Amino acid sequence: MPAQGKHRRSPSTSLRRGLVAVTAGGAVLALPVIGATSAFAAPAPAAAPQQAVAPASVSAQVNSAVQAAPAQHSVAAGETLSKIAREYSVSGGWEKLYEGNRKIVGENPDLIHPGIKLTLGTKAAKASPSAARGAEADRADRSERIDAAPVAKTAPAAEKTVTYTNDLDGWIKESLAVMAEQGIPGTYEGIHRNIMRESSGNPAAINNWDSNAVKGTPSKGLLQVIDPTFQAYHVPGTSTDSYDPVANITAACNYAADRYGSIDNVFGAY
Repeated sequence: MPAQGKHRRSPSTSLRRGLVAVTAGGAVLALPVIGATSAFAAPAPAAAPQQAVAPASVSAQVNSAVQAAPAQHSVAAGETLSKIAREYSVSGGWEKLYEGNRKIVGENPDLIHPGIKLTLGTKAAKASPSAARGAEADRADRSERIDAAPVAKTAPAAEKTVTYTNDLDGWIKESLAVMAEQGIPGTYEGIHRNIMRESSGNPAAINNWDSNAVKGTPSKGLLQVIDPTFQAYHVPGTSTDSYDPVANITAACNYAADRYGSIDNVFGAY
């Protein structure tokens, strides 16, 4: 008969061992039987902590709002639009900064007053270090060229010299210029009309037959002025020779203005 197998529980293992006797041609073959007394499930991997992710649309809205919100900068002494634009990486540079603040800056972008507040607008995308260095070098080079460029000085306007012809037309025009400086009234037409009546335009004309000549003070020159009248109404800056055309005209017109209001009001002997 088959041999009786012995069973015992090992205190250190949960496995059950036994011997099974099988007869095969008088031989006994003992085979160990190993069985698990209980099944153990592999522990599930711990779930990774879930990160709170804001919806993409909300994040985009927040970023858009931050970029769109214009900032302000209070100008300090010595600052320029170019410096401020670089400091805040203003999109479009100082030109865009000036365009957005033209009303407060004024017509001269090179003149900004300390204390004014500039709206900065959105920032420009940050350039790569190499591009930034290149831009800085270009600005520095441009600044050096501007500083080194000679500033052309505007030559003072040459004082215009007026010349007058040595004839009746030139004498009358020169006399009118002197009269304008002295505030003596008179027109070209009024002077010319009286000259033609008194001397026919001859600056050396003299009257030796009227009552003034009888008294020893003959009328002389273009407007036939006697010496006492010439001396009394001589205009400073002109010749003291009563035959001088300009001196004669200005003295006669000065006398006519005092007595008649203007040489233009004289139409006969005066």
